[in-house]
Amino acid sequence: MQWRNTGGVLLLAGALLALSGPLGTAGPLGPGTAEAAQATAAKAAAPAPAEGPDPIDFAVVVDQSASLADKDLALETEAAALLSQGEISERSRATVIGFGSSEKPGQSPVREVCPPTVADAAGRQRLSDCVPQLTRRDAGRMGPGTDFPAAIRQAVSRLTEDGRENTPKVVFLLTDGKLDVGDSPEYGTDKASRQSNGEKRLAEELARARAASVQVWPLGFGGEIDRAALTAMAEGGYRGSCADVPGAVPRMRVVDSAAGIDKALQETFAAARCARIAHGTAGKPPADLSVTIPPIATDGSLTVGKHDPKVRVTYYDPSGRKVPTQGELDGSTFEVSGQDGPVEALRVKNPMPGRWRVNIEAPEGHRDREVAVRAIWQGRLRSEVTLDPASPRAGEEAVVEVRMQTRRGVVITDPQLLAGVSVSAVLSGPGFAPVRVRLADDGRAPDRRAADVRFTGRITVPATATGDLELVTDMAAPGITSDRRPLHTKITEGTPAVTAGLTVDRVTVHPGATVRGTLDVTNNDSGPHSLRLALKDQTPGADLKVSPATVTAEAGRKTRFDFTVTVGDGTPVGELGGQVVVLDTGDGDRDLDTAFLDVRVEAPPTWWDRWWGAVAAAAAVLLLAGAFTAVRLLAGIRRKDLTGVRLELLRDGQVLSTIGIRKGQSRGGEYLFTIEEARGAAPALRRARGSAAAHRLRRTGRGDLLLRPKGGREFGVRLGVPAGLDDFELVVGDGRRPSRGTDAGRTPGTGRTGGSGGGADSGRTSGSTSSTRRTNRGDPTRTRGPGGWRELFRRRPSTPGTDGRDRDRDRRRTARPDARGPTEQSGSTDEPHGDF
Repeated sequence: MQWRNTGGVLLLAGALLALSGPLGTAGPLGPGTAEAAQATAAKAAAPAPAEGPDPIDFAVVVDQSASLADKDLALETEAAALLSQGEISERSRATVIGFGSSEKPGQSPVREVCPPTVADAAGRQRLSDCVPQLTRRDAGRMGPGTDFPAAIRQAVSRLTEDGRENTPKVVFLLTDGKLDVGDSPEYGTDKASRQSNGEKRLAEELARARAASVQVWPLGFGGEIDRAALTAMAEGGYRGSCADVPGAVPRMRVVDSAAGIDKALQETFAAARCARIAHGTAGKPPADLSVTIPPIATDGSLTVGKHDPKVRVTYYDPSGRKVPTQGELDGSTFEVSGQDGPVEALRVKNPMPGRWRVNIEAPEGHRDREVAVRAIWQGRLRSEVTLDPASPRAGEEAVVEVRMQTRRGVVITDPQLLAGVSVSAVLSGPGFAPVRVRLADDGRAPDRRAADVRFTGRITVPATATGDLELVTDMAAPGITSDRRPLHTKITEGTPAVTAGLTVDRVTVHPGATVRGTLDVTNNDSGPHSLRLALKDQTPGADLKVSPATVTAEAGRKTRFDFTVTVGDGTPVGELGGQVVVLDTGDGDRDLDTAFLDVRVEAPPTWWDRWWGAVAAAAAVLLLAGAFTAVRLLAGIRRKDLTGVRLELLRDGQVLSTIGIRKGQSRGGEYLFTIEEARGAAPALRRARGSAAAHRLRRTGRGDLLLRPKGGREFGVRLGVPAGLDDFELVVGDGRRPSRGTDAGRTPGTGRTGGSGGGADSGRTSGSTSSTRRTNRGDPTRTRGPGGWRELFRRRPSTPGTDGRDRDRDRRRTARPDARGPTEQSGSTDEPHGDF
């Protein structure tokens, strides 16, 4: 049948609605069915929970009494601005109230400078504009006393007027004194009764605040603080807290001076709204300040206490990028407010963890005040929950396991980030009262491993459970909240037709790789069941695919199926969140089992990552080869070097001239020299600058000495052995090592070698020489006989007071044949003049 009339459809809808009323409860569906339907409809109509941090409604109540100096009031005002600008939820509401007393007509004990204002972008700017009004006191409109009851009454009225029952409500009270209503006529006729009545009225207002679930957080400073009164105010208001931790319960705090108000008030604010605060650095402009935001933070505000609106602030994320004042960048959302006020704030959603840099600049004349930066942040985590068995029976014990990840998809694996956390789970459903169980990460069964940031516990499904089950996990810690997303499942009646178990490899992979898993299925039914493998709670941006997507469990059999999860190329690096779930499509997609994806994705290896070992090995080989080559070259150069070699020119056994080769004169292992025969002077050795008409002495890489006379052929020479050169003899001596075989091949009684001369003079023989010449003027007993050349070139040990030149002079003196021969001065040149 097809409905063609719109009016008929509306009539049918009205009839159905009527049947859902009181008469409908007695129908065949049984009692309570209508209520269950209404509850289901209400759940369906309820809006999805917001992603951002939970809002709070708060009032900043500032003491403006006459006991405050103007500078202290200015500090209080800036502290109030810090709270209004630093609030991390754009759904929160803020009210700012100044108070004093009312002592004569026209005066009021309170002054509402900022009415309740939603702390979104526009609202925070309005708060920045109205808060400075606190610094302007008007004695005609406000008395000098301190009327706490009136201030708390005003704050509680504003916080409760909108009816948001589930939103935390907090009063932050800043004062430098104690209750003073002695001059306020409304409290009585005389000063004593007024003070007494004021204390009673304060107790009544605190009771009203407690009934309305309004917390009171007093902050006192100065030397006139009534600590007992402030403690009574903190304990007299609502004692509930945002988390089950001691630091979140309202308490009194006193600071030594007004200068510490901003820091203390922000810490108090963080505790009251279950946030955390990170204190950054301080400095005078121009300067770079910094503050660190941890990986667990999902929402935060960077507050900058500028004091002077002329200070300009620029923000840089941990990657060094300048962030926008409004807009998005790399998954984060930014919003700046208060740029023209004494306090500026940057609200960030999904902040990048790490060290943030805040640059401050100011024109001349506006650089004398110190600027401080702080961050108020909160971690709102997403919970991933598994229940084993996924669909328990009534009375059966099940294991609950939960882990957390941020909105950026970062799976929390560092237990230090969740220090002090308390995790619990609540199971609810028809037929039983909710059951709560604590979850632990202590390594005790059923927890598999301690400190792996997986919280586990056992929960028994009540025997009276009859239908759908809802499991909700809750996390409580300073600065950390969870999303409280429910896990829905059903009671299994009797023996389950199909049971399944999932396992997934715990591995580290690169994008594009696959992760293996197994599915074990037992089908107790008489027919086959089609099962579907699916992924849920995936990390944002993850590109995952499970294969095969469906399998068939044959009747009456146990079967193992292998499957894979493909990690797509676009999957971000990091811990891969999410779960694999197996569903029975023939039983309304009932969950049979779930398993966490314990997979870490790493960036694919670069060319350098793959080949750095080979490159390093090749570089090492080349380095060694180069070093070996360099050593050989240096050794060769050193072997060729003639530095220290001495040349002696002889004729008929007499030393005519001596020359030494200095460092740098034998480049390439060659030394060029000539024999200068000036008229009237003895022949002398001289270093030659060119090779045109010069003799050449060189040493090879093996250390052999070769002599090439000018215009002649090259031949080898030995250390200490005379070699023929023109009409002379040349003896080569090396001061670096002992002479070799100076007597080899020598004929006794001659001053020449037997047959080695070589060159143009190789066949020339010398005349006999006297065997009885004196060897040294200082040693007339020493003579030169058949072994005279050995005595001439033998290295002598040094004696104190002598050096190489003394030995050379001794040798030249030894070479004098007699008094008529050439003199030492005319026939030798130990150090040629200007030739080196």
